[in-house]
Amino acid sequence: MTRKIGMVLIVIGLLFAGWNGYKWLSETASGQQEISETDIVKTDDVSPVAVPTEERIEEKTVPEQVEKPLEPKLRTYEEYKRGDDIGWLLIPSLDKKYPVYWGTDEDTLTQGVGYHVSKFTLPPDGQRHTVLSGHRDTVFRELGELKEGDSLFIQFEEKQYEYQLTKSWITAAEDRTVIVSKDEAVLTLTTCYPFTFLGAAPDRYIIEAPLVNVTEMNL
Repeated sequence: MTRKIGMVLIVIGLLFAGWNGYKWLSETASGQQEISETDIVKTDDVSPVAVPTEERIEEKTVPEQVEKPLEPKLRTYEEYKRGDDIGWLLIPSLDKKYPVYWGTDEDTLTQGVGYHVSKFTLPPDGQRHTVLSGHRDTVFRELGELKEGDSLFIQFEEKQYEYQLTKSWITAAEDRTVIVSKDEAVLTLTTCYPFTFLGAAPDRYIIEAPLVNVTEMNL
């Protein structure tokens, strides 16, 4: 009996070690890192395209003089090709930073987080709908731990875009209402769900976070 218990404990130990090894390898391959103190740019020096909040507006004595965000410039982004490294996604509450790549094809998503290229989406500088996707078993395994109010940062082309999580939900993989055009600046994160599902997961986990600030990185 003692020998059987010992064998069971050894098997459990091997499985645990194997899982930790797989987790470490997948995180290393996807390029995710812990956030250092200097990774997130302080928002003291806000760029002219920062989004004014209700608090800032109320401080103005003449509402008509409130400075509005600059209209985003139209671009083709032809300089970016599938799989190109385009910036970073930083999530302080998870103490993680993830490289972001152009595209969401399978080869690109094996590198890390992918920017969803479509007629409905734009990179952060377009200040419309930005959609990032990642695998649930590599970069986005902890996405379900995020809560309302958590900050998310995208660093793209020498600017840092700060978003604040307002809601999350679960939907079917076939749901076509997630990746749509938006008139306001919003970041959407998507990954497969359930997180621990074996095989092709039937659902998607969605996070939505409006833009709240833009800061020059002064690199």
